[in-house]
Amino acid sequence: MHEMVFEIVLILMVILAIIAVEEKNLIGSVIELSLLTLVFGTALFMLKAPDVALSALVVGGIIIGLFLYTIEEVRDDRG
Repeated sequence: MHEMVFEIVLILMVILAIIAVEEKNLIGSVIELSLLTLVFGTALFMLKAPDVALSALVVGGIIIGLFLYTIEEVRDDRG
C-alpha cells in the first residue's frame, strides 16, 4: 500500500511540473510550483527524511516568495 501511495505522489509531481511549465499566467505557474514543492516535501517525508523535507519546504517557500515579489515589481514598473 505504501508503495502505491508513493507512486501516486511521484506521478502527481510529474503532472504538476508539466502544468507549471505550460501555464501562461505567471502567478498561476508560481502557485502550481508551490503545490509541487509541497508534494516534493511529502515525498521526502515518506522516504523517512523529515529534516530534508523541512529544509526543502523552507527553501521552496522563500523561492516562491521571491518569485511573487519579482512578478509584482515587474508589473509595477510597466505601469
